Amino acid sequence: MVITPAAEQLAHRLRVLRDESGLRQSELAEIFTKDGRKVGAAAISSWERQRNPVLVPENRIEPYSRLIALTGNPPKLPAEDDLTAPQRAKRDEVLLDLTVLFDQARGWSGTTESSRVPTYRSWFFADNGPVVIIAPDAGDEARGPLAESTHPNYTALHRFADQDALVELHGHIRAENDPALPVFFKRASRVIADDLSGHLVLIGGIGWNEVTRRLLKLLERLPVRQFESPELTSGDIFAVGHGAAEQRFLPVWSRANGGSAPELEEDVGLLARVPNPFNSSKTLTLCNGIHSRGVLGAVRTLTDARIREANESYLAEHFPDDEYGLLVRVPVFRGEALSPDLQDPENILYAWPQNPGSKPRWDRV
Repeated sequence: MVITPAAEQLAHRLRVLRDESGLRQSELAEIFTKDGRKVGAAAISSWERQRNPVLVPENRIEPYSRLIALTGNPPKLPAEDDLTAPQRAKRDEVLLDLTVLFDQARGWSGTTESSRVPTYRSWFFADNGPVVIIAPDAGDEARGPLAESTHPNYTALHRFADQDALVELHGHIRAENDPALPVFFKRASRVIADDLSGHLVLIGGIGWNEVTRRLLKLLERLPVRQFESPELTSGDIFAVGHGAAEQRFLPVWSRANGGSAPELEEDVGLLARVPNPFNSSKTLTLCNGIHSRGVLGAVRTLTDARIREANESYLAEHFPDDEYGLLVRVPVFRGEALSPDLQDPENILYAWPQNPGSKPRWDRV
C-alpha cells in the first residue's frame, strides 16, 4: 500500500476520535470486540499510527463513527436503533468524513476487491516494543568447542540452535523498525518473566525450545499441536484434530542418486501470530518447524525480499481477524530451505482460522 496524505489524515482522524472518547487502544479494542467483531489493540495501533499507517478495514469505519455516542460504564457502542436524532446526524457527518478519507487513501474506483487489500509489513511494530526473540538452546551433542565459555574463542551464538533463522529474523526486524526500538534475542533457558510481556517471537520447535512447548499448551485456540512420535526420530511432528479426524503432517524424504541415506526434500513449517497471552496488547509470533529447514522457511516467508510482498498480500486478503496459523510446505533444494510461496495453494498444508470470512481485512501489527 502506498502511503498517501489521505491515509495519514485518516489515521489522525481515527486517533482523534478515540482520544476525544477518553479511551486507550486496549479499551477501544474491547469495545469493538463486544460490538461483534474481534480486534486487538495492536491492530488499532497500526491503523492510528502517524508513520506508515495500515489502512483501517472498511467495516471498522462505521463503528468508529459511533464513538461520538458512547454510553454506560464501562462504555459501549450504542446500536444503530438506539441513536437519538442528534446523535444519528453527528454519526452520519463523522461517517461521511471517514468514508471520503478512506476512499482517497485506498485510491479505489471500481477496482477488484483483491486489489484493495493493503500490503502490510508484519515485522514493523508501531509501539515502543520491546521485541524479544526466543531461540532454542542447542543440545549438548550439537555444540562445538566454541560454545564453551572457557575457550579463548568462545562465541555465544554457538549455544543457540536455529542460528540461520535467528540471524535472518533479528536483522530483518532491526531493519524494518526505528533504530530506537529495543530488539533482543535470548536462549530459551535464559528467559525470565519480564521477557514475556512484550512482542514475543518464538523460533524453533518444542524439542529444544521449552518456551515454545509451554506457550503451545497455553494457546488453546490454535488447533496445531507438535509432539514426539515414533514415526519420526529426527524431529517433532505437527498434527491437528483428534481421533479419527486427526491429520498429521510429516516431512518428505528422497534418496538422491540412489544413495542409502534419505535426504530431506520437504519440511513442514509453522507460521502463526496471535495476541501475547501474557499481554494482549502485544503479539506472539511462532516460527516453528519439524526440522531447522522448516523453521527457516517459516521465517523467510515474511523476510525474503523476492516473495514477502506477495505473501503479505495473501495474509491480508485471507485472514479477517488478528490471529492466524499456517502449516506450510518448505521445499529443500541441495540442503537449502526455499521460501514458501503462500500464493501457491500447494504450499498451504493447513490454515487457521478455516472460515475467515469473505472481506479482505488486515488487523495485525
